Amino acid sequence: MNGQHIVLAGGSGFIGQSLSKALISQGYRITILTRSEPPAPNKDIRTVTWDGRSLGRWTESIEGADAIVNFTGKNVNCRLTHQNRHEIVISRVDAINVLSEAVTLCHIKPKVFIQCSAVGFYGDTPGDCTESTPAGRGILSEITQICEAAFRNCDFKDTRKVVLRLGVVLGRDGGALPLLTMLTKAFLGGAAGNGQQGLSWIHEQDLNRIIMETVRNSSLDGTFNAASPQPVTNALFMRTLRNVLLRPWSPPVPALLLRTTAFVVGFNSELILTGQRCLPARLQQADFHFEFPNLEHALRDLLSE
Repeated sequence: MNGQHIVLAGGSGFIGQSLSKALISQGYRITILTRSEPPAPNKDIRTVTWDGRSLGRWTESIEGADAIVNFTGKNVNCRLTHQNRHEIVISRVDAINVLSEAVTLCHIKPKVFIQCSAVGFYGDTPGDCTESTPAGRGILSEITQICEAAFRNCDFKDTRKVVLRLGVVLGRDGGALPLLTMLTKAFLGGAAGNGQQGLSWIHEQDLNRIIMETVRNSSLDGTFNAASPQPVTNALFMRTLRNVLLRPWSPPVPALLLRTTAFVVGFNSELILTGQRCLPARLQQADFHFEFPNLEHALRDLLSE
């Protein structure tokens, strides 16, 4: 049992819950900062309420912590009205700023602050992206750039800073995979639009291992693409999912139909119709080993009974 203490800001969602289980299995102590109602008591997890924008008693939780991992922010899978875009940005920037302020007030500073970002930073691009690839264009890229800039502006002298640009996280209990599985089982597993948009993905277990590695390895700082070294196209992703679920070919869903449906239902079609092929160059340079680099292997693991 290592006894290290990890604070997960905004850690009550799918990714945070997956990470919590992995950390607990490795002997970490967990504190979750949440703006929602605390879940049922869990002897392995301490839950602390905060508002994500102002100092309070919650700041005691990060004193001397081994790491802060920040997931906080309004979900980008919504209709990107001016108001929603503002809330997406401000919910992230406010959390970054108040966590930064809390860190500066600590007598014993957290050893590392890990800020979760997204591969949307690179915009909609057909080529391979590494951490040295410049930012792209589009609303999703602009949002990510603003948030990463806020994090870079945090002045930590004794706390290591890491940005993880997450690909699509594949997991059993949340994220995109359960919905895509349901649609595919119902013979609706066709590609989105022309299907050639890049799809950078990562198995939840590999993401958990990346985060634990960034906590343990003090030589890791700066920005990392947290995505499988084998990105695919949307069409290949859906074809692989159909093969794993033993479903036949399905016709593609026209882009116009997806955008119309998104407008009516209120989700963000650009998350599906745009994409990028991100390579985890810096993690590979650091000799990080992916347990699930191959999409079919990852899907079979996650969808096994």
